[in-house]
Amino acid sequence: MKKLKAGIIGCGTIGSEIAASCVTLLKDKVELNALYDIDKKKCEELSRLIKHNIAVGSMDEVFDRADLIIESASARISQEVVEKAIKKSKDVMIMSVGGLIESEGLLEEARKKNIRVYFPSGAISGIDGLKAARLSRIEAVTLTTRKPPRGLEGAPYLKEKNIDIHSIKDEEVLFSGNPLEAVKGFPKNVNVASILSLAGIGAKKTKVRIVTSPVYTKNIHEIEITGDFGRITTRTENVPSKKNPKTSALAILSAIATLKGIVESVKIGT
Repeated sequence: MKKLKAGIIGCGTIGSEIAASCVTLLKDKVELNALYDIDKKKCEELSRLIKHNIAVGSMDEVFDRADLIIESASARISQEVVEKAIKKSKDVMIMSVGGLIESEGLLEEARKKNIRVYFPSGAISGIDGLKAARLSRIEAVTLTTRKPPRGLEGAPYLKEKNIDIHSIKDEEVLFSGNPLEAVKGFPKNVNVASILSLAGIGAKKTKVRIVTSPVYTKNIHEIEITGDFGRITTRTENVPSKKNPKTSALAILSAIATLKGIVESVKIGT
């Protein structure tokens, strides 16, 4: 069987774990051909770590070498990656979903040109049910995200509202709004809200609450979906990544599972 040629843009926590899985767990089906990061040193260090001399100097080189481009950099470039994928007729897997929350037209263009765009479900459960429910009528989708203060450090919303995250003593609702607002205020924390929007009723209708407390030790996502199909409630208690508290360990595993699903012939779930 011909191996899938893959390239990774973004060599941080998630990109590094995906790269490691490509050369171990998925080595019989995936050929990792390129690594790129705006931080050249980070890219070269990952290349040495996985013992593959595949660090390149630009995004374009990743597109030239690979058939599947994996974006794991930031929401600032995810739209550019999809645009390049359409132009160069390459499939993509997007981790920074927040960068595409207002890009429905771009995704429609990808559909028309038969470009596959993969979005891992990330740090939540229930996406399969939401996708199925969407075929009927959905009344409401609500996400409540609970995170320890250190997992929210540096969020623009906190600076804008002059909130000292470490002065909070009890459970506090920091934010209530829709995913469009959440992505702007917490760009490194709410990919979950973005994937819910894309899979469900859209960013304007989906509701988001962000809650914190000094006693929290896990990233917790609670989802409630109601509609003609019935009612779905999920609660996912995530352990933060040991390398980056802003990233849930399950989000990394979801990315690897999505890549595994792309190259396997047996598909489970919707």
